Amino acid sequence: PFPRGGFDIEHRLRDMDAAGVDVQVLSATPQTYLYDQEAGLGAATAAIQNDQIAKLVKENPQRFMGIATLPMQAPEKAAGELRRAITKLGLRGTMIASNIMGKNLDDPSFEPLWAAAEDLGAFVFIHPNNVAGADRMKSYYLNNLIGNPLDTTIGAACLYFGGVLDRHPRLTVVLAHGGGFTPYQAARWEHGWDVRPEPKKNISARPKDIAKRFYYDTILHSAPVLEFMIAHVGADRVMLGSDYPYDMGMMDCVKHVRSLKISDADKATILSSRAEALLSVKS
Repeated sequence: PFPRGGFDIEHRLRDMDAAGVDVQVLSATPQTYLYDQEAGLGAATAAIQNDQIAKLVKENPQRFMGIATLPMQAPEKAAGELRRAITKLGLRGTMIASNIMGKNLDDPSFEPLWAAAEDLGAFVFIHPNNVAGADRMKSYYLNNLIGNPLDTTIGAACLYFGGVLDRHPRLTVVLAHGGGFTPYQAARWEHGWDVRPEPKKNISARPKDIAKRFYYDTILHSAPVLEFMIAHVGADRVMLGSDYPYDMGMMDCVKHVRSLKISDADKATILSSRAEALLSVKS
């Protein structure tokens, strides 16, 4: 059953108050990416969802911001919908999947979307869906426990090694669930570039601090692990996440950050100022 806070606004506001969350960024759910639909239908369903998110934000401007869903099966339409969502609806960016029906995010067809996102200064949140290796993760909820962070990691690696981030250096990419395995294995990627020809295909300069090219949410379910990530990439690369209203979410997300063994300034960055800066209207 879909969690009540996913559709009952008063319930959600009560949950936000209980968690100490002043402002929440609304997005569609991964279940309604609908990338498997025909392009025109995908564009129509994305527009409907974005219009309704914008309506909720307008009705609750002190509590909500919004980011768009896009018809990524049709990248030109996706770029157009992102532009409409930001310039006409007042949304602040987009949430897209870590792969688009099996196409990795460095696929050349997605170039119009990356160009538009950079031009608009859009917040791009990568949330996994259609995860790799699903046939081997049917037991124990592994499709989520391992599959989701794995697919986010694949998405991040493809954005980096595919040269997308080099071609669009002002692109803001935020990775769900603490970045999957990205912050903890990025040094392996750098080593791989040194010793193998394959990673050099689109990246001519030796990689350095790959992990710091992305932003991350706080959904790691462990204070020591989150503290490691903050120390590794910097508090200015981390922002509060909740994964609300799902089973893997953290209703105590604010309390969790405030309990960390980091400075008060870093806590303030993670709880508010970094997200405020990235979600600000650039125009």
